[in-house]
Amino acid sequence: MTNDDGAPLTITDVAQFAPAPVTTVGEPGNVGVAGLPMNFVASASAQTRSGTLLGRPVSVRFSPARFVFSYGDGSTATTAGGGQTWTALGQAPFTPTPTSHTYRTRGTFLTHVTAYYTAEVDIGGGWFPVAGELAIEGSAQRIRIYEADTALVARTCAEQPRATGC
Repeated sequence: MTNDDGAPLTITDVAQFAPAPVTTVGEPGNVGVAGLPMNFVASASAQTRSGTLLGRPVSVRFSPARFVFSYGDGSTATTAGGGQTWTALGQAPFTPTPTSHTYRTRGTFLTHVTAYYTAEVDIGGGWFPVAGELAIEGSAQRIRIYEADTALVARTCAEQPRATGC
């Protein structure tokens, strides 16, 4: 399929069918501790939208290709996936994940994720790829980072070096 100029379709041609922005969730509960990893999850999946393009009925399928996490302190991370909760990963809270970030100071930070999608179009004869990626910026999420002092009461860090706070 070509656009009105006779050129192959690009991501700009199908942008009107764009998926909804992703929402970022910070574990635990959008609150973190300075010096400890905070986990971020942005849920996105393949989405199919139908409508009319260039006078023809079409279906457009968007698939997430990558995610850019902006942590609000000047740091960013690019990942292939939107991340998973600590529980889904089988990890303890405050452990590093591919989408986690460690804030060095306390404060309030505005985070967001930009999801980049590839697209395919079906005009009735099967799916074919569309050139380019479509960036959809998610809404800002307010993250509060606190300072905390930890103290082990049952064992020392020498006795249990992998304990939280050691």
